[in-house]
Amino acid sequence: MEVQGKIKVIGETKSFGASGFQKRELVITTEEQYPQHLMLEFVQDKTSLLDSFQVGEPVKVGINLRGREWQSHKERLNILTLL
Repeated sequence: MEVQGKIKVIGETKSFGASGFQKRELVITTEEQYPQHLMLEFVQDKTSLLDSFQVGEPVKVGINLRGREWQSHKERLNILTLL
């Protein structure tokens, strides 16, 4: 799946835990009648792909759509969709 728009934010690379898991966030704004702000996560070796881009630049990004479910303390089922 691909999304396209203009870069609004390029986050800094963040490291987590003893394993050094890395994550970097990119926010793009779609260019349509009702623009949407989408936050995309780049992980591990993909974080450096954002180094050559700048805020305001138009981009087309290939994404993997992922989902996760979990049970809250009140036994309510929650669904999280990750781009």
